[in-house]
This record gives sequence, structure tokens and C-alpha cells, in this order.
Amino acid sequence: MNVPKYADIIEAAERIKRYVKKTPVLTCTTINNMVNAELFFKCENFQKVGAFKFRGATNAVLFLSDKEAARGVATHSSGNHAAALALAARNRGIRAYVVMPENSPWVKKEAVAGYGAEIIYCKPTLEARETTLEKVIEKTGATFIHPYNNFNVIVGQGTAALELLKEIEKLDIILTPVGGGGLLSGTSLTVKGFSPKTKVIGCEPEAADDAYRSLKEGRIVPSINPQTVADGLRTSLSDITFAIISQNVEQIVTVGENKIIEAMRLVWERMKVVIEPSAAVPMAVVLNSKLNIENKRIGIIVSGGNVDLDSLPWLK
Repeated sequence: MNVPKYADIIEAAERIKRYVKKTPVLTCTTINNMVNAELFFKCENFQKVGAFKFRGATNAVLFLSDKEAARGVATHSSGNHAAALALAARNRGIRAYVVMPENSPWVKKEAVAGYGAEIIYCKPTLEARETTLEKVIEKTGATFIHPYNNFNVIVGQGTAALELLKEIEKLDIILTPVGGGGLLSGTSLTVKGFSPKTKVIGCEPEAADDAYRSLKEGRIVPSINPQTVADGLRTSLSDITFAIISQNVEQIVTVGENKIIEAMRLVWERMKVVIEPSAAVPMAVVLNSKLNIENKRIGIIVSGGNVDLDSLPWLK
């Protein structure tokens, strides 16, 4: 298996810098006092398309040869990766084909269409998504860009941590959410190369704890229909992300649904920053004493801020 290295992330940062935003690092004295630690929030919710996913999608699209790019790119997604790939393809002037479940939220459909992708709808099952994508690729010759089981996507995601570490020195821990593991994998590779004394910890909903169980058992344990408010974390690890995380991540910590919602609301109210439920998972871990962080310097990758305002979790 070809596993990315720190040098690949350095190259990716140079490749994508014309297109991605250098997102801000924010702090909050009130929250620091609550947890008796220094927290540094790397705000990928302010990234283009509202999520870190744009980094990986952009790197993967730019890495294609001209011959490959001419045939376009394709994926199946109902979330941030769909919009990220659509915009990355538009920036390179190529076609993007996105297979989306027909019951996807209208706001996500509009975002993907707005970035210029051709949407192909399918039934809301994994089998339907995969078979529809196969037909699209067979017809168009487009390159499949997987949202996380992709070398160039993973190294692109690692550039967020690279920016954080260059701006904030001597971090004791970096926390990221974990779903499929692209962000956590890329982050861990960056930290190993740039700041090896810093620990990397993944944060996961208890209701979708496949990464926690996978590391514990030493094999990929897939999620079976996980029910969590953190919809971006319902996917399972892949062979590439599992291999990287197994080697480079200190541990996976899980947290309950109510705690995730409370953490999301706290950030909205105290920091005046819109984050999505998946991005609130590391904050929930910190707030609920799941780690010994007293007097430590903690970096948190805030993964995204795409929220359906008609379905805020604390209104249900």
C-alpha cells in the first residue's frame, strides 16, 4: 500500500495555495477558563465550501494529468466532499459528476449545482450510489475521487494542521473529528513530520464509534447504520486511513450525542462562530473531561460549518 508521507503534504500545500484560504486560528478566554487549558481553534468552517474537504479535493484535482483531467472527475456524496470536488473541478475548468441520493437536503443539492457539477440522483442506499457511479464513470471516463480513501485527498487535508503548527508553537495535543479518517490521517502525518512531540487524538461520536473499535481490535470494524447528529462522521475507516491512524494516532475518544449538541451550541453562543455538529465533537470531548488537558496547549481542527438552519439539533 502506498501511504503518504510528510513530504507529500509539503508539496500539496504548495500546489493548492493559490486556491484555498489560509483559515484563521481563534481563541476564546471564556472557554479556556472553563477547561483550564489554552485552546486554539483552526477554523476550517471559514474555508471555501465551508469545510476542510476543499483542501483534499483541490489537491486531488490538481494532481491529475491533463489527459485525465480532460475526462472530468466523479464521486458519490451527499455532503461537503460533493461541493468541494465540484468547486475544485470548476477551478481547473473540467467537468464534475456527482452522484447524490435523491433525498439529500436541498441546501446541499443547490450548493453542488451552484459550483457547476452535473448531479445524477439515485436511491438513498450505498449500493445505489456505487452502481450509479460505476455507470457514470463507464460512460464518461471520469476519474473517481474518493472522499478519504485517496492518497492525494489525505495529503491535502493534512495542510490544515501544517498551517496551524506554523502559526501556533508548542502544542501538546491536536484534536480532530474522525469519520472516514481523511482529516485525522493527514493531520497525524503532518504532526509526525513537523512537531513529533505533539500528540494527535481522534474524536468520535459514541453512536458511530467504528474508529475507536477498529483501533482497539486491530482491524477495520465498519459502522452499521450509525445514528448520530454528527452526520459527517457516519462513514467508516478505509484501508489507507486505518493504516495511517494505527501508526500515528495516540487514541480515539468518544462522546455522547447530547454532549456534542451542547458543545456546538456553546461555540455558537460564546465564540459567535457557526460550526456543524461533526466539528463540535472535539469540543465535546474537551468539555466533558474525556482527556487530561489541564494547563495544556490544545489545537482543534474545526472541520466545517455547513448547517441546515431549519434543523438545528437543539430545536428538536
